[in-house]
Amino acid sequence: MNTPHSQRIISISGAPYDGHPVPEMLASIVACGATHVEPAYIVGYTEPFDESAFSPAQTRQWQAWLADAGVGCDALSSHIDLGRDDAVKVFMGRMDFARALGARVINTNAAASRLRRRFFSNIEVLARHAEAIGLCIGLENPGDGSDNLLNTAADGPALLAEIGHPMVGLNYDAGNTISHRPAVAPADDALAAMAQCLHTHIKDVRVTPDGYFFTPLGEGHVDCARILRHIAATDLNLSIEIPLRLHRQPNAQPSRAPYRVPIADIEAVLTPALAFVRQHLGTTAPAHAEAA
Repeated sequence: MNTPHSQRIISISGAPYDGHPVPEMLASIVACGATHVEPAYIVGYTEPFDESAFSPAQTRQWQAWLADAGVGCDALSSHIDLGRDDAVKVFMGRMDFARALGARVINTNAAASRLRRRFFSNIEVLARHAEAIGLCIGLENPGDGSDNLLNTAADGPALLAEIGHPMVGLNYDAGNTISHRPAVAPADDALAAMAQCLHTHIKDVRVTPDGYFFTPLGEGHVDCARILRHIAATDLNLSIEIPLRLHRQPNAQPSRAPYRVPIADIEAVLTPALAFVRQHLGTTAPAHAEAA
């Protein structure tokens, strides 16, 4: 399901644009020189929403927005606990939405460890649906310090082996590891997880006594450059995810600012982030992106 190096897709997550209308976000992503968006629907991390956000009418609206902006969608983030009693119904609707937008992968959390039994029952159904619609499920390691079925890269092989379906893999995020398991070196863990990944997130984090703050790439403690140099030898697609409206408290719990970040401030972080990613991947911008 991965793509040749020359066709690698670098998406911009919708997370930095939390609170901004979608058309404004897409225009800004183009202005930054990117070609793809990863829409972000994460309860507590982004604007409040309910399942009506994934309705047929909203699907058509998103399709129109993407077409008007000339922006593609390779991945979508829509994190829930897949061990929930209603996970199959809820996540199937989100999967259909993602696929209708053109996404190749939908990223989500696995499940709290205590919900292990229900998770494996649910993921069996969801994996079959993924195969039917041609969409991969990327299980992402969380960042909140909880006890999850996927805490670090070491949990990946056994978890995926037990799931036993090729449409399910990892969407590893070293920027989550740094707060979720502070004793684990995030770049080392990212490299250990890479063989299990079908997509990955890149974000940097500055660790302070006041908590964990998302920062421009290369200015935090994750060692994104090292991770990117290893991604360069793979066919992985990735998203730049810098949730500027958010930080994590010292206990790793997310704290969302009451105000949205101005577009100009977002672009001032994302434009060099895109250049940083391309530099360490050894790639160049598409011709139409350079002209934007």
